[in-house]
Amino acid sequence: MKILLTGSEGFVGKNIRERLTQHEFVCVDRKIGYDVMTCALPTDIDLVIHLAGNSGVRTSLDNPTEYWKNNVIASQRLFKFYSTYKNVRILYASSSTAKEPWKNPYAMSKYGMEMIAPENSLGMRFTTVYGPHGRQNMMIPLIIRKEVEWVNCDHHRDFIHVYDLVDAIRILLFKDLTGVIDIGTGNTVFVRKLVEDFGMKPEMKIGSEMERVDNKADADILYKYGWKPHHDLYEYIESERLKGLN
Repeated sequence: MKILLTGSEGFVGKNIRERLTQHEFVCVDRKIGYDVMTCALPTDIDLVIHLAGNSGVRTSLDNPTEYWKNNVIASQRLFKFYSTYKNVRILYASSSTAKEPWKNPYAMSKYGMEMIAPENSLGMRFTTVYGPHGRQNMMIPLIIRKEVEWVNCDHHRDFIHVYDLVDAIRILLFKDLTGVIDIGTGNTVFVRKLVEDFGMKPEMKIGSEMERVDNKADADILYKYGWKPHHDLYEYIESERLKGLN
């Protein structure tokens, strides 16, 4: 299958390219000089996986216009082009934050994407992803390095390893599912307990009203398709810490 992959040089994009090697990818990413807003869009493709855009709740508070431009307006161009050309199916990255779009600009931009997506597309609401190629300022890399300065003591997070996320996408490529779907384990971890279990006692803060307290996924559909997570969060952190000691 020939797939247009936007955000190909990002966290999830890199893992998709490395793990779904049976497919041919046409890559679009600003890091390699191709912006979804302006680049020529190829016509000889079978499917689109759209990951490009701005991520992060806290940074969206200072840059709401940029988030709307890069997440909604850019997606609108992509959606319009491929819905009118051969009705190419699109799988696009949404976020668990879209369930409460009023909380922050990032959540609203992802919800906005869902509202304008073509009828035959599928929005994938990722929960909290960790694993290879992840940003080093994310929660799990900070725990691995014992550099957590503070945590939201009332938050629960559904952490999913990026390999398990890619396995879910692998299944969804060949399903006729449309609308939106959660991609997470269906289980949450109490963030305060997580850092304490790994021997840290950072400053504890009550989470902002701008963020979700719990982002647990409804993973029933994925499990019905035969998907299940194979990576355990605690085992991953322990193994990565051991690597750092060697």
